[in-house]
Amino acid sequence: MADAYGAQGADASVRSFVQQVYGWMTAALAVTGFVALAVARSPGLQRVIFSSPIVFFGLIIGELLLVMWLASRIQTMTISAATTTFIVYAILNGLTMGAVFLVYTEAVVAQAFFVTAGMFGAMTLVGFFTKTDLTRFGHWLRMALIGFLIATLVNLFFRSEGLYWLITFAGVLIFTGLVAYDSQRIKEMALAGYGDTEEGQKYAIMGALRLYLDFVNLFLLLLRLFGRRR
Repeated sequence: MADAYGAQGADASVRSFVQQVYGWMTAALAVTGFVALAVARSPGLQRVIFSSPIVFFGLIIGELLLVMWLASRIQTMTISAATTTFIVYAILNGLTMGAVFLVYTEAVVAQAFFVTAGMFGAMTLVGFFTKTDLTRFGHWLRMALIGFLIATLVNLFFRSEGLYWLITFAGVLIFTGLVAYDSQRIKEMALAGYGDTEEGQKYAIMGALRLYLDFVNLFLLLLRLFGRRR
């Protein structure tokens, strides 16, 4: 009987951790989507953000610095500080992603979103239920991600259409794989018994941030493929 109660408690701890991760990820995506839509419907915000390269690229640099700071300092932050930082990052991301609704038709945005959600859900299930240890794949995916970022920066100067599409297809493969890898990592953290501890809540926010970044980047790359522009 005691073992049964112990198993039930462990299952509840795992469920609690997973619910926190996906709850925070969903909340952040909702905040980003709401802010992006608000920007698309506000000519005033559009003028402030997109009329000046300094403002637009300043927001992007702010996003990068904020996410790096959160990733490196989360273990020394309070839960409220980590949560606030994550939400502020989602808001900043929404401000710059408002351009999506200005560049692409609403039908294409919706199509890309639902395809992204379907791929994300499928690879999440793979990560949770596969018997294969994805750790070694994760190493190669991280290396490929660095190459993806470097190639993207290089192509800002060369503007090669061939390289643009190669980067796009490679990016879709990389972030699809990262969804499965990060999902397996989250499962492992859940099974480690973090549950509702303070440390567990921080790990949940970090896991949510990883999945949020996977989802957003996969969505943006699929937009390129579907890309019917206005």
